[in-house]
Amino acid sequence: MDQIYLKAQEAANYIKSQVNQIPKIALSLGTGSSVLISSATIIKRIVYSDIPHFPTSRVQSHVNELIIAQIDSQKVIILGGRMHYYEGWSMKELCFPIRVLQALKVNVILFSNASGALNPNYSAGEIILVNDHINMLPDNPLRGINDDRLGLRFPDMSDSYSFKLRNKLKEQYPKIKEGVYVSFPGPNLETKAEYRMLHRIGGDLVGMSTVPEVIVAKHAGMDVMVLSIASNICYPPEQITETTLEEVIEVVNASGELLFEYVSFMVSAIEESPRI
Repeated sequence: MDQIYLKAQEAANYIKSQVNQIPKIALSLGTGSSVLISSATIIKRIVYSDIPHFPTSRVQSHVNELIIAQIDSQKVIILGGRMHYYEGWSMKELCFPIRVLQALKVNVILFSNASGALNPNYSAGEIILVNDHINMLPDNPLRGINDDRLGLRFPDMSDSYSFKLRNKLKEQYPKIKEGVYVSFPGPNLETKAEYRMLHRIGGDLVGMSTVPEVIVAKHAGMDVMVLSIASNICYPPEQITETTLEEVIEVVNASGELLFEYVSFMVSAIEESPRI
């Protein structure tokens, strides 16, 4: 994707023409997180295909709308669907929505996703606070010539999952568990041997998204939080059962109310302490 900066500015200008005030907090929602949208007060919906250069997810359960909404008294931007590497997008294409948020001067982004649980201490449906990641994808969204207007050539990733944001949530919900998210290419689920490997190298969760977007958000100078719903148990291998997308969505939807509670709390906390 050539001229990302200019294309992101063009997309951002279109969004600005449709919205009176651009929020500074964004939510990027994964599989089955439609409960978050239905629980918020909708102000404006913009179909992805109406936004210049914006990609459209081919995943059936994703909404494909950029939504301006209100949660409690705080306005947020919701990306109601994300792109995945397995759909055939390049890394730069699937991360383009994050570049548009950067052009809109969003400074905090909260991600949700569904994942497989590699940690035997997790239960199906449990919401895990991601504190780090392992990137097993075959490409990097920052590969190629760096545009200094977008970020540093070699961004530091040591605090990619904001320590301050995580601590704020843990102060309110001290029992929430943390874990390391591993991103795998997909679209097939992993084999038992791969689950064993991922567990041994320090992975607690495995999924097919999020990490490229986190890398770009960090490159853009945003504060990031990720909440991952453990949709199925992947370790130990003896407990693995065949998993369908319908089952994943059912488990994730059952956790939707608690996910909204976490997100609502964080949105309010950020509003009260904008430099959290």
